Amino acid sequence: MFGLLFFVLFAPGVSEFICTSSDLEMSYTFCDSTAHAFMFNLTPCSTMNKSVWKAALTWIPRSDIHFLKIVFHVWYDGAKALLWKELVCSGADDEYSVCGTLKGETLVAAFDIKGSRINFPKGNYSIIVQGFSDDSDNNMLICLNFTMIVKQDAF
Repeated sequence: MFGLLFFVLFAPGVSEFICTSSDLEMSYTFCDSTAHAFMFNLTPCSTMNKSVWKAALTWIPRSDIHFLKIVFHVWYDGAKALLWKELVCSGADDEYSVCGTLKGETLVAAFDIKGSRINFPKGNYSIIVQGFSDDSDNNMLICLNFTMIVKQDAF
């Protein structure tokens, strides 16, 4: 058995599908003006499944990752629903494998997203995910604009 790994240089504004199913559609674009070597995958492609989503990320960062703060902005049908900040790497005693990745190295990570345990109401979600290399939110490493369309309510 062998695996095929590939990178695509994505241009800003070009939408990439993550998945589509009878109850869910997800895609993303980059919200900054630079192309990225990046791949993101999510399974299962369903909001009806109560198991945890499995995510896989492959990325070649444009700078060293010694400090990394992730900021999530979530909108539901045009209304702001959530702002969440998470310090992933602080430069000391970091527990995540992404921490310490150097500019130009290939970062490969697999992780669980427990959000699939939530019953998402039918509607359109916009999720901006920003990664910063400092605590002042001035030095952005990456910015992704996810679109999630929940096609039916969970019963």
